[in-house]
Amino acid sequence: MLPKGVGALAGRFSRFVPESLLTRILPARLRYDRHALPVAEAPATPVRLFIAPVNFAGQGWQWARAAERLPGVGAVSMAYRIGTEFGYPVDQVVPASAYVLSRSWQAAQLDAVRTGFGHVLVEAERHPFGRVYDQTVEQQVRGLVGRGIGVAMLAHGSDVRLPSRHAARHPDSPFADPEWDQVAVFERQAARHLALLERLGQPVFISTLGLLEDLPAAQWLPVVVDVDAWAGGPPPMRRERPVVAHAPSSGRMKGSDLVDPVLTRLHDEGTIEYRRVEGVPAAEMPDVYRNADIVLDQFRIGDYGVAACEALSAGRIVVGHVADEVRRAVLERTGRELPIVESTGASVERVIRELVADPGAPARAERGIEFVREVHDGRASAAALSGFLGVDPEGVLPPRP
Repeated sequence: MLPKGVGALAGRFSRFVPESLLTRILPARLRYDRHALPVAEAPATPVRLFIAPVNFAGQGWQWARAAERLPGVGAVSMAYRIGTEFGYPVDQVVPASAYVLSRSWQAAQLDAVRTGFGHVLVEAERHPFGRVYDQTVEQQVRGLVGRGIGVAMLAHGSDVRLPSRHAARHPDSPFADPEWDQVAVFERQAARHLALLERLGQPVFISTLGLLEDLPAAQWLPVVVDVDAWAGGPPPMRRERPVVAHAPSSGRMKGSDLVDPVLTRLHDEGTIEYRRVEGVPAAEMPDVYRNADIVLDQFRIGDYGVAACEALSAGRIVVGHVADEVRRAVLERTGRELPIVESTGASVERVIRELVADPGAPARAERGIEFVREVHDGRASAAALSGFLGVDPEGVLPPRP
């Protein structure tokens, strides 16, 4: 969010220093115009949903649009931004420094939500209204509940995934690395967030089914992908030398170290063309996937999420490790097999060679498009939100053209 030292110091200053002065003494990259900060505007619908404050992978915005497929529902997504995001759409953007420090914005935002919205979805156990240094998330949530506003919590991933539990269950868990000093940080964070969810007792949604390990009573809110926005590439597996792309958001979490040497060797021997992609803006990712034949997802977490769904939507063959428990959970909830080709880091060479030699491989890509269109186009997500919003799920509208 903000550098720890700068954020803590500025947070203490903000309690005593007028905001007009604070914005002038902040480092230039953290300054903001307090008069230009946007405040959430409630939609003119009977049911109004506010989603905040992170919009990871653009999902806050996507869930807001999915909710609007329900009759009488309007939704607004909000996120603070630190400048390193990949350009995903969101309804309301606030600089992270203002989110943390601006008393005037925090008060206006809180008032706008309390008076204009009947439901709030709090992402990743983070403060929906800023004030990070003098209020807790629990205080802000209980304040909303006390006003009669319906509040649900939404877990995204590392915010609640307990490393010790994950490492005990998954042989290739990234958290099993004794040299990684961040594991203890993730452990404390996840334990703290899980305890918070227990104390609050509010409905809990999870974005991926792998999180059932940590929150077995949570409800799945499927990630949402605009399938048509990813379509349009050439049919896969028509080239003599197939293109294999790997675009991890976090190489360490995704297990890039397990596959990079193998894919580089296959590239060097001429079996495939390996494209390792990093730091690409969201708007450019469709072309990355359309120009590949096979997309490598992740090999350590044992789950699947937005990136895999985007690659499937592009009509690519997706390869990655998804735990058996997650595959069963998908089948139980959707009646469909997850069309991600199973591979661990240890088996990726065999899997890639088999796909290259398989004349039936293109059919896998078609199944992927069908799966995402049925499970991740927003209709299932709208239905998942319908109970929380008190709306009949039978009224879910089809995707907008």
